[in-house]
Amino acid sequence: MFMTSGSGVNLRTLRAVRVLRPLKLVSGVPSLQVVLTSIIKAMAPLLQIGILVLFAILIFAIVGLEFYSGVFHVTCFEQNNPTELPSFIPDAPGLVPCQPVDTHTRPPGAFVCPSGYICKGYWEGPNYGITSFDNIGYAMLTVFQCITMEGWTDVLYMVK
Repeated sequence: MFMTSGSGVNLRTLRAVRVLRPLKLVSGVPSLQVVLTSIIKAMAPLLQIGILVLFAILIFAIVGLEFYSGVFHVTCFEQNNPTELPSFIPDAPGLVPCQPVDTHTRPPGAFVCPSGYICKGYWEGPNYGITSFDNIGYAMLTVFQCITMEGWTDVLYMVK
């Protein structure tokens, strides 16, 4: 009733520690002790491996930022209606980054728009802008997508 906000935090901590009470049962069963000890000993090497993987993702994300920043924001627009994204582009698997007319800024080997379409900017990008190398967070997500091999071919064909 007269509890201050500071003591409420202490009670939350106490409740969190109460969750660990069932671990007392481990002391009664020797085989469970061995399993729990092994799991606890494995945590430090797993943490080190996780940090190493995070570092590798960070390095590849920085490389992606250097090479592909802003590349995913151009796609084919109809020449008759250059402000609205088309629902269908012939010979294209959906909306894909394309090859601008300016050869100095285009990614090599990118998708070339068919006749009747122009390659233009101001598209948010694939996956609602999440698959991109525009900032370090999205770049790390895109690298993680490639590492997990879930949708990596989409990224491959977008940057080829």
